[in-house]
Amino acid sequence: MSTSAELARRRLRDGAVLTLRALPYDDPLARDLIERVQQEYVQRYGGPDEAAVDPAEFLPPRGLFLVAEVDGVPAGCGAWRAIGADVAEIKRVYVEPGFRRRGLAHELVVCLERSGGAAGHREVVLNTGDRQPEALALYAELGYRPVSGYGIYAGSPGAVFLGKRLAADGEEERSWAS
Repeated sequence: MSTSAELARRRLRDGAVLTLRALPYDDPLARDLIERVQQEYVQRYGGPDEAAVDPAEFLPPRGLFLVAEVDGVPAGCGAWRAIGADVAEIKRVYVEPGFRRRGLAHELVVCLERSGGAAGHREVVLNTGDRQPEALALYAELGYRPVSGYGIYAGSPGAVFLGKRLAADGEEERSWAS
């Protein structure tokens, strides 16, 4: 299905068609995927992410929430929100277990970076955890480096804070660390 909110259509490693489309954070499909990522946090960490989130933060131009669909089936999500004049925070990157290891998360994060950069942000940051080795490997592959902690998890054991400088038009990407 093609909509005006469709941002990307690509083929995954196995040839399946990936479609990324923007939805409001409080859309029923988005809420369902957010609940699934929260359940993942409960399984891995014993509780949901308690960082404050206002759905309006993920509306353009100050943010974006993407739903990933594989051959028309909801398969994951991810978002960014502005947290400074030129800094965006990536949130809620999630891929359903049956769709993992196919390159979906990579495509999702790259699209989030590009859309954040197109909105004028020069850096992205994120908070993940040491019990998500798949996420840590993905972010390392994409050039993320450690940054100072922020928010409610800044001093939490196991919290991992990463960041990356986004490429300006015609400029090569550079990683950064604080």
